[in-house]
Amino acid sequence: MTDAHALRELRRGDADALARLFDKYGAYVTTVVYNVIGAQMAYEDVEEVTSDVFVALWQNADKAEAAKLKAYLGSIARNKAKNKRRQRLDALPLEEDILAVDLGSLEEKVIDSEERRAVRRALDAMPQPDRNIFLRHYYGLQTVQAIATETRMTASAVKQRLARGREKLRAALEKEFGR
Repeated sequence: MTDAHALRELRRGDADALARLFDKYGAYVTTVVYNVIGAQMAYEDVEEVTSDVFVALWQNADKAEAAKLKAYLGSIARNKAKNKRRQRLDALPLEEDILAVDLGSLEEKVIDSEERRAVRRALDAMPQPDRNIFLRHYYGLQTVQAIATETRMTASAVKQRLARGREKLRAALEKEFGR
């Protein structure tokens, strides 16, 4: 069955057409999603986003073109994966968790609730996009290159912002705790 025929059937509400398209493009979509969020999230999240891509295809079959179906699915997959990662970053419970940052002698200070609140205040004081980059790298475990690609910055610029963020965090904690 061609993509054009499958899309015609899909537009008529044929769930079997969606299943055939999933069989044909499921691995591709999963790979695209994994390349965006795989290292930062559980595989179940990758599967969820992959499913969401095909739900979006079902709901928007009239917008898809058979000749560009693979690119269309790839675009949806990238956008949905980025949204999933963004949701995770927006929902970071920093007050409840310890941010795993290599701060040398300050590392032991980030243990009890008072210290976690101090870290949170320091992070909240960081300007954007420095805060976002800092959280993506140290909390979301995203690589410098991945951050650079997504923010359209050079890897060097991302490294500079991370260094600046570490210095601001260090200074804020030293000011707070006097050490």
